[in-house]
Amino acid sequence: MIAMQYTFTLPADYDMGIIEKRIADNGHLMDGFAGLILKTYLYARRDCSQSGSAENLYAPFYLWHDVQSMNRFISGAGFQGVARAFGWPQIRVYPVLAAHVSSDVAAAVFAKREINDIAPFSDLAPPDQQTVSDTLIEVTAWDTTNWKKIHFTAGRNPPEGDGQHYRIGHISLSDAVMETD
Repeated sequence: MIAMQYTFTLPADYDMGIIEKRIADNGHLMDGFAGLILKTYLYARRDCSQSGSAENLYAPFYLWHDVQSMNRFISGAGFQGVARAFGWPQIRVYPVLAAHVSSDVAAAVFAKREINDIAPFSDLAPPDQQTVSDTLIEVTAWDTTNWKKIHFTAGRNPPEGDGQHYRIGHISLSDAVMETD
């Protein structure tokens, strides 16, 4: 599995209703995309106490079965349309260490992404994930170029603690989403 995310930082006075409408109008276009496990359409508002964000962001997070499916999306019309609308993003791609996607994943409303340093000579064994009852998505991945651990979670309730907090506008799923570990 491969996790992927890109982020568009939008102006402080940007009408985030435009992003919400874009997600509502177009989010379904990725539903059933071959090779996609899930795409969470994430956004954060700088003026919202629940988002925990200093900036307005649009930052979709993807979980792919394989690199071929990811490449087909990146080279396709959907990604090209987003890039034309918001700019050419840096796409971060991470090998996945562990993933859990609940069968009730569509109920997720809030998400959080934490990025932590991996100290030199650390134990690199895959972590034991301690999924909290509200957690409907949990992905742990790593960035071996910069030695960072990425921990992404999503659930029904606003997350607590450090990290980038998001709202979820839509979740696109493959045709056969099942609990994965």
